[in-house]
Amino acid sequence: AGVGPQGSATEHGAPPAPERVLFPPTFSVSEIKNKQRRHFMFLRWKQQQRKEKLAAKKKRRKEREALGDKAPPKPIPKTIENQRIYDETTVDPNDEEVAFDEATDEFAPYFNRQTVPKILITTSDRPRGRTVRFCEQLSTVIPNSHVYYRRGLALKKIIPQCIARDFTDLIVINEDRKIPNGLVLSHLPEGPTAHFRMSSVRLRKEIKRTGKEPTEHIPEVILNNFTTRLGHSVGRMLASLFPHDPQFIGRQVATFHNQRDYIFFRFHRYIFKSEKKVGIQELGPRFTLKLRSLQKGTFDSMFGEYEWIHKRREMDTSRRKFHL
Repeated sequence: AGVGPQGSATEHGAPPAPERVLFPPTFSVSEIKNKQRRHFMFLRWKQQQRKEKLAAKKKRRKEREALGDKAPPKPIPKTIENQRIYDETTVDPNDEEVAFDEATDEFAPYFNRQTVPKILITTSDRPRGRTVRFCEQLSTVIPNSHVYYRRGLALKKIIPQCIARDFTDLIVINEDRKIPNGLVLSHLPEGPTAHFRMSSVRLRKEIKRTGKEPTEHIPEVILNNFTTRLGHSVGRMLASLFPHDPQFIGRQVATFHNQRDYIFFRFHRYIFKSEKKVGIQELGPRFTLKLRSLQKGTFDSMFGEYEWIHKRREMDTSRRKFHL
């Protein structure tokens, strides 16, 4: 007496009743009208999804351990990078046409070691403290660079003076609301000129576990994932800022890593722990660049001829389409 149907079934040896399904297959959180209840049920649904995913992962791992060497290879996870839409301008390293263009472009004297980079770093008019400190730290990263601050002088007047003083490149750091937000890089004397949007700027004091101040040794330069014709031009432009022959004894390396058309800059020092183990120590500063335009010749905002302009509404139709 007093025993329910589940209790009587268990006493007679029958299997227990199945557990109540928390979320039926046709369950939709959006159907719940109460906002608080909807949010609570959504969190529980996410928790259940995570548990199921973790259980499936453990099951696959046990199956692989049981099969041993006969286990099939792990599937390659799908990412935005490996699902990239093919670009017809992707550069083949063995292409004769590309080799000819590189031998005759504006950066050929640098790669032929006929010119030594000499960089002028300047700012927008009346820079604030953060932009000033960023320029000073950038000058310690780029060898043979000089910082001068503009006092209402137009870029069209600065460029002839730079050419007369044998500067090979001009870097202009723009700011908005006291934060650096743009970089203009003009290769002298004949261009091209690239305009980048700058973000995620971190000075040395803002980076955790930074090393000592960088030395005056010429750093090694690493360029990653500049695969298209446009990316190839931008990569050569960035490489021409640094002297061609690095001093490896300084153990310093400047990296321009292109990922989904965002160029991440990092400045590190190698730390050799033993003959087989090596670590890296970030020195700073760090920042991220996004190409907005590439212009033929030197800076000319009114009558300049543009090779490439980023048009957001026309070019950003697919997340898997990249231009660099």
